[in-house]
Amino acid sequence: MIEKLAGLEARYEELHRLMAENAGNYTRVAELSRERSDIEPVVHKYRAYKQVQDSLAQAKSMLTEPDPELRAMAESETAALEPRIVALEQELKSMLLPKDPRDARNVIVEIRAGTGGDEAGLFAANLFRMYSRYAEKHNWKSEILSQSDTGIGGFKEIIFEVKGKDAFSRMKFESGVHRVQRVPVTESSGRIHTSTATVAVLAEVDEVEIAIPDKDIKMEVYRSSGAGGQNVQKNSTAVRLTHIPTGMVVQCQDERSQLQNRVRAMSILRARLFEIEEEKRRSEIEQDRRSQVGSGERSEKIRTYNFPQSRITDHRVGISLHNMAAVLDGDIDPFIDELVRQDETDRLQAAGEA
Repeated sequence: MIEKLAGLEARYEELHRLMAENAGNYTRVAELSRERSDIEPVVHKYRAYKQVQDSLAQAKSMLTEPDPELRAMAESETAALEPRIVALEQELKSMLLPKDPRDARNVIVEIRAGTGGDEAGLFAANLFRMYSRYAEKHNWKSEILSQSDTGIGGFKEIIFEVKGKDAFSRMKFESGVHRVQRVPVTESSGRIHTSTATVAVLAEVDEVEIAIPDKDIKMEVYRSSGAGGQNVQKNSTAVRLTHIPTGMVVQCQDERSQLQNRVRAMSILRARLFEIEEEKRRSEIEQDRRSQVGSGERSEKIRTYNFPQSRITDHRVGISLHNMAAVLDGDIDPFIDELVRQDETDRLQAAGEA
């Protein structure tokens, strides 16, 4: 690890020199600046680590001093610095872990009502608002790509895009089955019902990264459905794309032109196909996209939202919060922070065993 850190520090100094030498070449300077920004946090942490190491060595050298007061000071400083060294080593190991190349990307989030009928659709709407508010708190922008309403304020399905720095690195942990336990508004006897919604978080993909031949796409156009009156499109602007090799279907109708709907549908299709390839790469076995979100059955869950007890439990890390209003208003970082820590721990352990 030390050799790698020393190499990064040397490269950091070299980048400073190269930027000065290429001062007139703005494109080259921008490229060098990006690389420097990427490694700067690690270099600064490494330098802090070396400073603490030097201080610890100096303190230990004073442990044999004949003066008891100086020895006591040295012992106190050694006791304070040793755990700091351990903490810095752990932080540096985490910083050196290979990053998921998708972490900095924008995301496409798909929410679908699962088991539970109308109540599942209403819960899907709750989740959409939760993620929209979460995006706002992080100064990310969200935009609906496609939606299918239930007619009572819920969603059978809603697909939206979130654009912002490191959006995927945080939101990727939300993929899975979310379960809700509450008394539906329509329930006269006051019985608690259990419903589910599935969430899939997909990294946005460029055309260059995953090429889809025209022969693999079947496109159909139809009239967008609306609330009636002036809202009904008289032209066929809605688009349905079928990816022939996989049978995957994507449809978009929210834009006013056929071209815009096709562009959005292609964006969703690319993200889904890219996720399938990533799953194959990660697991080394072929599996379709449904493996990410499960079937939507009540027994499969990553998080439970219990309204009567105002308790939200993330089953992957065993954490419960008792503030339903705040969580549904987008305060989900306590869960995500712990999931990020667990992910780092697992990867560090795997790296140690490799």
